[in-house]
Amino acid sequence: MLNPLHLRTLVEVVRTGSFARAARRTGYTASAVSQQIAALERAVGTPLFEREAHGIRPTGTAFTIADRARDAIAVLDSLERDIRDVVQGRSGRLSLGTFPTAGERMVPYAVAELTRLHPTAEILLDEAEPDDLLPQVQSGDLDLALVFAYDLVPRVWPKELTVLPLVEETLALLLPKGHPALREDGVDVGELAEERWVATRAGTAGATSLFRVCAAHRFAPRVAFRSNDYDVVQGLVAAGAGVAIVPGLAYQAREGVVGVPLAHTPSHRRVSALYRTANRNPLLTAAMDAFVSAGRGLQDRFVRADESIRHAADSNPEPSRRHEEAS
Repeated sequence: MLNPLHLRTLVEVVRTGSFARAARRTGYTASAVSQQIAALERAVGTPLFEREAHGIRPTGTAFTIADRARDAIAVLDSLERDIRDVVQGRSGRLSLGTFPTAGERMVPYAVAELTRLHPTAEILLDEAEPDDLLPQVQSGDLDLALVFAYDLVPRVWPKELTVLPLVEETLALLLPKGHPALREDGVDVGELAEERWVATRAGTAGATSLFRVCAAHRFAPRVAFRSNDYDVVQGLVAAGAGVAIVPGLAYQAREGVVGVPLAHTPSHRRVSALYRTANRNPLLTAAMDAFVSAGRGLQDRFVRADESIRHAADSNPEPSRRHEEAS
């Protein structure tokens, strides 16, 4: 195999017509240049220069090899630059996994920051539930995955993964505007025992958390509708079809719905980033920084008890007939 260093030296000797001048341009001694050319001649099996009393003369073979070597050296130089960029995190590939609500509320900000700082990096994104993302992180198919765990449905993550907390979401109790349970000081979940509830699919952490919240208030929710699409959940609440509990990332203010933070109950969903501790992808650190920043920006934008509760309570002091019938 030809030595790229020897080819670079050959190009300089052919260009300058002298071992001494090539040595000055490459930073080697004339003796070292001569030795490199001799090694290249042995590798190709033919002399590349005619040695004369007062200098050297490149052979036709030397000119041919030098011409081809320039293209090869340019490719190698480009490869070296690409490798430096990858090692230093300026380019490369990063595979991300996320669940839907984080994909809508967190990922766009983090990815925008990543692409701004690393415009030549390739960012790949996949969306699924945490149980589907976890094996992909463990196998190395994903560099990083966003996952969640409810206070009332705790999880233990595999030991080979590093867990970076990002956001602590307040759970939001969603009621139709004008619901009789709305009070200036909040809502007593116990008053909703006879309501119809909208929940995520049976067996999901969200549905399990709902049942445990209600159990803390000594009743089991009467689940009438199920959907993992939080737009559908909030649409059903807005239409007066039921009440619901959703995580903060899923809540978006909309006409006809009042969101009230849960109180007096372990009532959070915690979003974290998982990655293999042994993963040495240079882009991983930048991704961590971007998601921490995105999480910090969202942390104070979750559901809060605000004036909408007071207005809703004041405007509907008596129970509506619809809720009397629903109970």
